Amino acid sequence: MTAFTDLPDLARRDLGGAVVAANDEFFAARENLVLPHPAVARTEFGHKGKEYDGWETRRRRSPGHDWAIVRLGAPGVVAGVVVDTAFFTGNFPTQASVEGTAVEGHPSADELQKADWQTLLPLSPLAGDTANQFAVSSDRRYTHVRLSIHPDGGVARLRVHGTVVPDPRLVDAGPFDLAALENGGRVTAVSNAHYGSPHQLVGRGLARSMGEGWENARRRGPGNDWVDVVLACEGVVGLAELDTSYFLGNAPGSASLTGRTGDGTEVVLLPRTRLQPDTRHRFVLDGGTGVRSVRLDVFPDGGMARLRLWGRPTAAGRSELGRRWFDALPDVTALEVLGSVGVDPGEAGRLVGRRPVGGDLTPAVRDLLDG
Repeated sequence: MTAFTDLPDLARRDLGGAVVAANDEFFAARENLVLPHPAVARTEFGHKGKEYDGWETRRRRSPGHDWAIVRLGAPGVVAGVVVDTAFFTGNFPTQASVEGTAVEGHPSADELQKADWQTLLPLSPLAGDTANQFAVSSDRRYTHVRLSIHPDGGVARLRVHGTVVPDPRLVDAGPFDLAALENGGRVTAVSNAHYGSPHQLVGRGLARSMGEGWENARRRGPGNDWVDVVLACEGVVGLAELDTSYFLGNAPGSASLTGRTGDGTEVVLLPRTRLQPDTRHRFVLDGGTGVRSVRLDVFPDGGMARLRLWGRPTAAGRSELGRRWFDALPDVTALEVLGSVGVDPGEAGRLVGRRPVGGDLTPAVRDLLDG
């Protein structure tokens, strides 16, 4: 996978994304922007006019532009955005821009308005009834994005593709799902994804139908299907969940899990084991070796709703997680984080200015970054 659209959409509602504010939504609700399914054509008219599966503002009669703020379901580094104007033909914006910000905690809409916003996509032209794609060059971790449309109009969907960068402070409380997309796990390769995206395999929550899992085509030759998942960090997996919920006549007959260490050594986590249809299988694993990635093999083919790999980071993995997170924070947020653990403002400024961080750290900073 190389194109930015192959990366997960960090703004999707089913990952926890939400539109937290908009200056106008007269014709169509802002919440439609982050719905996971593609926009559909609508033919009905309501009291305010034609109904659209998207966000639509009224015709602007004064200077300015319209905007909507989206909380990412999983904060991360943005690689590209899609401003999809599907079915908006005579009422789409002529231009759009996208900004990002990183805010600690759970900010209100008013607090977000005052945040430090950085340009991800400068003002760019849009076409109507088109999935307008824009690559983004950024190495910073953002929690929210703001879509601005100029001067007004309708946008069906906003997709924010990128790489999840989890907050390491949230994983220190106990075992967590090392494979979960929201924790930084990601699918890096797959044998076949004819019916369902492999990203859904490590998605948020429980699948609600067969369409919310990973399903390959029927295999007509030798071999088997598989998925490779890079974990949030190097970790020891103690419990695996292979969930075939909603897959009845098309569940795999069996499956196995193979881990890979940082030097490429393969470790059998779960030998080939029989599976049942429509079942949440849970397996306690030996959990003796830290692994960086895991391969799920299904035999010979078939669908799976979710893969969960519960465990703890190794010392090296926790350090990697913490430093990757800190190095990706925007400067203002990094200073705020250091201040929260009592770092002197002058020292905090020097540390932020010389990122990526090295090994010469105070105990407070080392505890924050390395756990």
